[in-house]
Amino acid sequence: MEQIPLEELFGDPAVMQVHVSPNGRFLSYIAPADGVKNLFVEDRSTGEVRQVTNDQDRGILWAGWLYSGDLIYIQDKDGDENWRIYATPPEGGKARLLTPGEQVQARPMGLAPDRPDELLVGLNDRDPRFHDLYVVNARTGERRLVLENPGFIGILADERFRPRVAYRQTEDGGGELFVYEDGEWRPFLRWSLEDDLGTRPIEVRGDDLYLLASIGRDTSALVKKNLKTGEEEVLAADPDYDLATFTEKGETFLFHPKKPRPEAIGVPRERLGWIVLDPELGADFARLGELEGDVYVTSRTLDDGTWVVFEDQDDKSGRYWLYDRRKKALTPYKETRPWLSRYRLAKKRPVRFFARDGLELEGYLTLPPEGEAKNLPAVILPHGGPWWRDQWGFDPWTQWLANRGFAVLQVNFRGSTGYGKAHLNAGNKEWGGKMQDDLTDGARWLIEKGIADPKRIAIMGGSYGGYATLAGLAFTPELYAAGVDLVGPSNLFTFIESIPPYWKPMLALLYHRVGHPEKDKELLRARSPLFSADRIQAPLLIGQGKNDPRVKREESLQIVEALRARGKPVEYVEYPDEGHGFVKEENRLDFFRRAEAFLQKYLGAFDGGPA
Repeated sequence: MEQIPLEELFGDPAVMQVHVSPNGRFLSYIAPADGVKNLFVEDRSTGEVRQVTNDQDRGILWAGWLYSGDLIYIQDKDGDENWRIYATPPEGGKARLLTPGEQVQARPMGLAPDRPDELLVGLNDRDPRFHDLYVVNARTGERRLVLENPGFIGILADERFRPRVAYRQTEDGGGELFVYEDGEWRPFLRWSLEDDLGTRPIEVRGDDLYLLASIGRDTSALVKKNLKTGEEEVLAADPDYDLATFTEKGETFLFHPKKPRPEAIGVPRERLGWIVLDPELGADFARLGELEGDVYVTSRTLDDGTWVVFEDQDDKSGRYWLYDRRKKALTPYKETRPWLSRYRLAKKRPVRFFARDGLELEGYLTLPPEGEAKNLPAVILPHGGPWWRDQWGFDPWTQWLANRGFAVLQVNFRGSTGYGKAHLNAGNKEWGGKMQDDLTDGARWLIEKGIADPKRIAIMGGSYGGYATLAGLAFTPELYAAGVDLVGPSNLFTFIESIPPYWKPMLALLYHRVGHPEKDKELLRARSPLFSADRIQAPLLIGQGKNDPRVKREESLQIVEALRARGKPVEYVEYPDEGHGFVKEENRLDFFRRAEAFLQKYLGAFDGGPA
C-alpha cells in the first residue's frame, strides 16, 4: 500500500471556509500562501482571484462576510485565544483592527442585514470573566456599549441588536435563563444539572426564543418559547439522538435572516441527518441528498438564491459545491485536499458494542483499506471535550494510521454529547473511571474480534483525549504498548485551578461533572494520572503548546518530570508559538513526524512486522 506523505494529510488544506458574499458577487476562502493560511476572494463574474490578506505568521483561522460587502476575520497571538477582529474590503488593502487592546478576547456575536456596516461583539476588556456587548462599526471602528454583562455565560440579542435573553450557571450545576425587559433581567426558565449541556438558547426573533432543550425528555429537541407568554412548541426532535446547531464539521442550523422561523436542523446520528422545517426547502434537501457524503450549508446569499455546500466523505477529500436553488443545480467548486485522489483511503465504519456494565456504546472503526483485518496494531483514539463526540467523515488522523496499517477505534464513551442526557450524565465524575472503562472495553472488543494484536495497542488523543491517554497508561498499564498525548491534563486539581478567566462562570459545571477539589479530594487524586505515574510502564510522547490557556503547560511538565524522575520512557516537545492545538503547519508536521517515529519504534513496523 502506497504511503500517504504526512504533508498531504496534516499540511494545510488547499482551501477551507468557502463563503459566498451576501450579494452573490464574490466567493471568499482561506488557503495557504507561502505556507501561511490567508484570505482570498474570487469574483464570480470574471473568475479573478485576489489575495486580500498577507499574514506571514499564524495565519487566518476564521473569516466571514458583513452585509456591507466587507469581510471580517479573527486572529489570536501564538494560541493565547485572545481573539481580535479585523475588517477588510474584498479588494484587499490594509486591514482595520476593530477590537484593539491587550489580553482581551473578542467574540463576534451577530450581524443584521438592516445594519450592514455593524456587528455585535462580545469583549471581556472590563472583566476577563465576562463579555460585555458592543456594537462596532466596521468602517469607522466606532464602538458603542450596548450592555454591561452582570455575570452571564451568554447573552443573546435579537435582529435589532437588542439584548433579549441571557443565561448563567446555577450553584447546583444547572442553568437559569433570564429575559431582559425595561432595563431589568426577569427569570424565565430554569433547568437542573442533568439538562445543562442539553439545554441552550440559540436564537431570538421578535418575541420568540428558539432553544435546544432536553427538559422533560432524554434528547435535546428544538423548542420555540414565547418570551411574553411562555407558550412552548416543540419544532423538531429525535428519540435517540440530540439535535445540533453545529458540529465539528460545520453549522447544522438554518435560519435565514429574512425568514421568521427556522428552516432546518441537523441530527448527528451515525451519519448526519437533517430535519427540514420549512416545506420550501424540501426539494433543495432532496437534491442535496443525491450527494454521496454528509452535507453542510456553509453560507447563503441574502436573496437565498445561491448556497455554498460542503460535502464531507469518509474516504475522499471534502468538496465545496455551489448550489443554484432556482435551477436546483449543483456545480463543483473546490476540494479541500485534491491531491488525495490518487490514494486509496480508508472507510470509517459505524460500530456498536456493550460496555462491561451493559451500556451500549457507539463509535467508528477505521481499518487499513488493504489486507486482512486481523491481528493488527491498533490505536484507541478518544475525542476531546469530553462533552463532544466523534463523527463520520474525513479525518486525517484515522487516514494516517490506517494507511500505516493500524486499526483505529473512536468510542463515543459515556459523557459524550449527542446521545441524550442519560448517556451524557452517566459520565458525571467518571473521568478516569467508567469513561475510561468504556475505552478499555473498546480495546478489548477489538481483541475479542481478532482485529487487534493485544501486544500492539496504543492510545492517543488531544485535550480530554490526551487526559484519557495518560489515564489509560496509568490505570490500565497492562493494556497499552504506547501512548501519545497532546495538551492533556495530568493533575485534575491544577487543571481546575488554572482554567482561563472566561471559564470561571462555568466552574460549577466542572465541580459537578469532574469533581470538587475539596468535597471530592480523594476522587480527584485517584483520577489524576500524575499521582499514579509510578504505574505507567509504556513509553509516552507528549506534545504541548506553550501558550495553551485551557490546559496549561504545567499539566504536561508535571508528569514529564515525575516520569523522568522514575526513569520511565517519556518524550516531550513544546511549541513556543502554539496554544490548545497546533495551528501552524510546520509545528503540526513536526509533531506528527515525531508521533510516527514513536509509534513505529514501539508498536513495530507499519507493515505489521515484529516490534
